Amino acid sequence: MEVYEAILAKRDRRSYDLSRQVPGDIVDRLLQAGRMAGSSKNEQPIRAIVLTDSEIKASLSRCADYSDHLPTSPLVIVLVRVEGSRAFDAGRVAQNIMLAASGLGLDSCPVGVQHDGCARSVLGLPDDWIVAMAITLGYPTADADDRARSGERRIAKSDWVKWNQWS
Repeated sequence: MEVYEAILAKRDRRSYDLSRQVPGDIVDRLLQAGRMAGSSKNEQPIRAIVLTDSEIKASLSRCADYSDHLPTSPLVIVLVRVEGSRAFDAGRVAQNIMLAASGLGLDSCPVGVQHDGCARSVLGLPDDWIVAMAITLGYPTADADDRARSGERRIAKSDWVKWNQWS
């Protein structure tokens, strides 16, 4: 799948085929895609914690709002960042991972982790690291809508983009 096609086809999904695990070579490719994301001043302040343990996933889900799907997701990648670094860099890593996942036939969904103290405890983070976000991943269910997004439910491009100035 071409990158542009992966972008248009990407949909956030919270339900995955639980009979299929994500193979190690695919996980490696996702992590490599994330690792290759640029960062401000090339500081590379983002690290990934891969969760496969169901108890840890369940514990982390209690640290985030709207995360009921996290414990049953076949794969969860938590992005952490050095305290004081730019959250923007984590977004770049996450987008690389999610687009690579789309191109590899996986669905994904970003998850905000709002309760940092809880997440730090669950993940055993050092004091100078904070959770940026999590990404759930897995293969689509058999009944998943496989149509590419049409854009019908998006803001019209003419309302979304302005040229040179707002008006």
